[in-house]
This record gives sequence, C-alpha cells and structure tokens, in this order.
Amino acid sequence: MQKADTIAKLNDTEIKTKGPSKMAELIALQRFVESALPERERICYDPYAIHFVDMEMLEFARKNPEKAKAMRENYERLFPGIGNSIRARVRYFDDFVRTSIDEGIKQMVILGAGYDTRAYRIEGLKCKVRTFEVDHPSTQDVKIRIINKIFGALPNHVVYVPLDFESEDLGQKLLEYGYDKSQKTLFVMEGLVMYISPDAMDETLSFIVRNSGKESSIIFDYYPKSLVDGTSELEAAKNIYNFLVQQGEPLKFGIEEEMLETFLTQRGFSRVQSITSEDYKRAYFHGINENRAVSSLLFLAHAVVG
Repeated sequence: MQKADTIAKLNDTEIKTKGPSKMAELIALQRFVESALPERERICYDPYAIHFVDMEMLEFARKNPEKAKAMRENYERLFPGIGNSIRARVRYFDDFVRTSIDEGIKQMVILGAGYDTRAYRIEGLKCKVRTFEVDHPSTQDVKIRIINKIFGALPNHVVYVPLDFESEDLGQKLLEYGYDKSQKTLFVMEGLVMYISPDAMDETLSFIVRNSGKESSIIFDYYPKSLVDGTSELEAAKNIYNFLVQQGEPLKFGIEEEMLETFLTQRGFSRVQSITSEDYKRAYFHGINENRAVSSLLFLAHAVVG
C-alpha cells in the first residue's frame, strides 16, 4: 500500500501549493470542491473558497483529469472519509455560528482563522457581531490581500489580530485590538487545537474562561490523543500522522477518547457536547449522500463558559 508521503511528494511537484499554511489552502480546497456540487448534494457552501485555492492546482486537475482522479482515489484510500468529515465540520460550525447569532453573541473570535470566510458569508455577522480573526502573520497577510481583492476593501466588522500562539500572549493581543471581555462571545477554533501545544491550549482556554462575558462559548474539533502521539494502531490514523509530519505541520495536541467532558469541566466549562462522526453523518449525509464515508477520527466539541 502507498504511504502518506506519496501525497506529500505530489504536493511538492505537480500540484505544489504556495500559501504560507499548506493546510489552510487544503481546507479551502475541500470547501471549494463541496461548493461546486449541485445545491441538493452539497453539505456546505462557501462562494469565496475558490479565491484561496492555488490556480495552478486547479489547472493541473483540469488538464490532467485521469491523474487528478487517481490522486483523489489514492487520497481516499490513505485517509478514508476525512474529506467528508472536514466538509461536515464546516457545515456544523456554520450552523453553530448562526444559532449563536440568534442567541445574542456580540463578538466572535476565530482562533487560527486561516482562510475561514464565515465573517464574509454568514448573514447577521456584519450587522450584529464584531469578529476578531486571529492567526499567524504569514498566513494572515495573504488572507488580507485576498479579502481586499475580493471586496475592494476590508470589512469594518472584522478585526485582524496577528499572533504566534506559541510565543505571544493571546489575551494581551486581543485586548490591544479592541476585544471587550464583558461581552458574550463565541470562540471558534476550527482545525486549530491539534496544531498547538498542550500548554498553549491550556493558556487559550484559561484566557477564555477568565475574559469573556456570561454565556460565552467555544467550538472546536480535535483528534484522539492516540493519533496525535502516533500510538494509534489504525492505518488511517498512522497515515494522517505521517502526512502532516511530511507537510511540516505536525500534530501536537489531542484528547483521550471519552475524556472530553472531564478535560473541559476541569478548565471551567459546562454543558459540554461531543459530536462524533456518527452524529454528523446522521445529521448531514442522507438521501443522495448517504453512502459518503466519514472518518471516525475527527471529533467536534462545544461548551459554555462557567
């Protein structure tokens, strides 16, 4: 069987990505591909995702359909269901943001924002919610240039906060950029926590608990600890682990299975909800999509401060 580094080598040659964060672009690609499906089929929709995808990669796929198909099939063999789980994650987070708007959030903080486009495509945010996008400057600079190009200017309701999670203080930076710790806030961490250290995760959660208004909440996704530390016996887990090492974005943080509620309650959260692959498969993959596989390795979670 081909190993995960086969995909990495292909990324470095025929369809090499150019963005500072390879994973940010690969996730945007997932959103773009799903958005291109007919409305009755697609799980999520992001009309801006195409702007964050390498045009050379799309051109390669257009000119070499058989090679592109073989690569997609190989990707699915190596990482069965992970693409569909990522797309379900996008949809679940979108739905959660919309519900949070209806429940009266005043701020949204997107940590590790990457090429997230929720601030620009979800109705209600522009008029009601101030959004802070926090990310490493090398990725954020690319994001800002693209957003400027799409809209002709940066939107007034979005604040861009440059931050290195490993070496800078999240709280200090947010407060410097106008974050109001008295307001009801939603903290979104999509595709982030597995890439930061346990210490950085603890510091982030501690800041949220100590510096957010009543009924503030968090939503994030995570891998089991056995995948992150490389001890899982599952072939798919080993392939994900090796692929991300090859990409130069190794996993750093995971939560032991069945320990999510304990982990979060010990850190000051309540009303902890764990969403498994079975949950989002049941919620989104029915009818024409019922045979699409999802990955049991990607979990979603949300909780309330206090």
